[in-house]
Amino acid sequence: MILSSKGMNMDFAEIGAKIGVYFIPFLFALCFHEYAHGWVARRRGDNTAEMMGRLSMNPLVHMDMIGTLILPLVSIVLATPIFFGWAKPVPVNTRNLKNPRIDMFWIALAGPLSNILLAIVGSVLIAVVAKYFLGMTYANGMIEILKTFIVTNLFLAFFNILPLHPLDGGKVLARFLPAQWNYKLEQHEHITSMVLMILVLTGMLRILSVPVIWSYNHLVTLALGGFGI
Repeated sequence: MILSSKGMNMDFAEIGAKIGVYFIPFLFALCFHEYAHGWVARRRGDNTAEMMGRLSMNPLVHMDMIGTLILPLVSIVLATPIFFGWAKPVPVNTRNLKNPRIDMFWIALAGPLSNILLAIVGSVLIAVVAKYFLGMTYANGMIEILKTFIVTNLFLAFFNILPLHPLDGGKVLARFLPAQWNYKLEQHEHITSMVLMILVLTGMLRILSVPVIWSYNHLVTLALGGFGI
């Protein structure tokens, strides 16, 4: 197949636009998620993440070559129906925690909560753009990026709170389980990881779109209403 230089430029421009709209918000959300884990861990007495240079918003320190770059970028470029990825988990040394069982609960919960916070911030920014910048050439583009940002963060929040190891939800659930039960679950983490991957690849996790869309609609409606738009 022969492509003209004009056609190639359009293709590259389209790919660049998709990366800007989908990948950049995704990357920021992942970094903030991991930063939140490290920040709460430090507040709870463990500064391992800080000592290893992981208490940072620098994408390079959280980047996993496959989960953060290859899979998401391939999904965007090829427009696959499954968009999936991850970052390197922030290290936590439970020996530095005063009450590991309770502290790990809050450290794990910090990740999904951080994404909910970003979704709220994104909805407020949409309201600000709609009220003060609508009509400007870049306003619609900004709103589309912010919409993607909100949905991305909500998906990350609801996905990570699933009560399966190695997700944050598994560690949150551990707070309410007998220690021996949680130990067995952690010992079989490789099995639950496989189950999780099957759920992703088969599209069964599309059920998460129900709470995501519900939350998205309510966040944007509340934000716009709060600004009287």
